[in-house]
Parts: sequence; structure tokens; C-alpha cells
Amino acid sequence: MRKNILREKLSAGLPTVGTHVLSTWPTVVELAGQSGSYDYVEFTGEYSPFTMHDLDNLGRAFEVSGLGGMLKIEQTQYTHQAMRAIGSGFQSVLFADIRSVEDATAAVEAVRAETGSANGSRGRGRMGVGMRRDVGTILEGGKPSYVDALNDVVIAIMVEKKSCVDDLEAILSVPGLDMVQFGPSDYSMSIGKTGQTTDPEVVAAERKTIEMALAKGLHPRVEIGDASQAAIYIEMGVKHFCVGWDVSILANYWSAQGNTMRDMLSSNGAGLTASSNEAAQVKPY
Repeated sequence: MRKNILREKLSAGLPTVGTHVLSTWPTVVELAGQSGSYDYVEFTGEYSPFTMHDLDNLGRAFEVSGLGGMLKIEQTQYTHQAMRAIGSGFQSVLFADIRSVEDATAAVEAVRAETGSANGSRGRGRMGVGMRRDVGTILEGGKPSYVDALNDVVIAIMVEKKSCVDDLEAILSVPGLDMVQFGPSDYSMSIGKTGQTTDPEVVAAERKTIEMALAKGLHPRVEIGDASQAAIYIEMGVKHFCVGWDVSILANYWSAQGNTMRDMLSSNGAGLTASSNEAAQVKPY
């Protein structure tokens, strides 16, 4: 079984850095790996269209790139998508829209092996044996190494609903959880303050989530757009960050560079527009 990079870092108390992709093109994962700066890539499947073949191809890209892989799963697909992602080679799962102890328990059960008893602090599971990529299809399925690998899968949950924050201590006490991430956009919406992510009530809920996760021996993780936003969280004790989204990187680059080019051409009297013949004839070199 392939070693779980993210689990090893968490167990050693080391910081981790990930990045997000919504694209299923495996080469994007390889580019992140080539930087040498990331421990894992989160495929934000909650927002992106994908097939089972895409998960397998991303799993191969993680291995080629020496990276861990995380899948963000929408609330109605916990069991199915967790099973297929792990089988494809993902070694961590982020469960969205946790609202209750029951939701958190369902997340853990979707990942851990069903062995007839709880797996210690890793929680009780419902996963059975499968012939998938994670076990070499036929090499290690149903062996103790398979159960060990399932116990090592990193389970992260989103704290982004009012009911979750209200019952946070009980939810974070569910055995098997590893990482905790606050979602300010969803939380602001759930309290009737849509889009007000800097509202004092939202900020207080985020701090509560981070502080309680640390007190419970869990690992708070924060999503940020770029590294300049990390300092305030590092001061709070956060050591785990997921930085940037492929779609945001592209959108910001295209907007900034396109606007700069338009300004340069306008200031020089070129009068070039997106629909002009000159624009249509621009060469890619």
C-alpha cells in the first residue's frame, strides 16, 4: 500500500500545505508536484463535474507527482464518493456541510473498515473489501494492510453551518476526525448574513472552531487565496493551509493581464478591441 503523506505529516506534528483544483486534467496535479512546495492536492469535487475514470486518473497523477490527494465531497454523496475516491488512490477526504454528530459519524463510517469493532481512536467504519486501484486491484484487497490504510485515511470536515457551530464540542468529539475547516461563506449564509464573511459573528465562529479543534487535539485547516493571508492564522496556532484554486489563478491572471494589455493599447491609440480583425489574427507565439 502506498504511504499516506498527509497522515505522516499530521502524526509527526509537521505543518502541511495543499492547493485546490477543480480541473480533472492530471497534468495540473503534476505541475503542482513539480513545484516541490505542496504535500497534497485537493480535488474540489463538490463543485466540479467528474467521472469515476477522472478519479482514477487523478489517483495516478498523485502517485507520479509524489503528492497526497484529497477529495471534497458534497453532503448527499458521503458513502459512495468516499469509497470511490479512496479506491482510486485518494488518501484524505473532506466532508462538506456537517450539521450534527450524526453527520460526523457518517463521515467516519464512510472511510474506515468494517471490522466488527471500533478501530480505536480512528472510529468505527462501514467500508468493505474492493478490487480497486488502492489495493493494486487484486494484490492487497482484504488484507490487514488494507484495513491499516483505511485507518490512515485523513478525515476532514467542514464547519460551516450554524447547527454545527452550536454543537461544535460534541461534533469534534466524534472518534476518527482529523482535520477541521471553517467555511465563512456558508456559515454567514446559514445565520442570515449572506456574504458578510467579516461580520463579527462569523469571525467569532471561526475563532471558536480553530480554538476548539486545537483543544480537542485535532488539526485546524484554513483555505486562503494566497500566502499573504496566512499570518493571522499562524498566530492562532494553525499549521495547515490549502492555498489557491486553479480556476481563481487563471481568472485573476487573465483579468489582470488582459486589462493591462487593453490599457497599454488604449494609451498608445491602437484602439484594439476584442472583436477587431487584428485581435483575431494575433499569433500564439
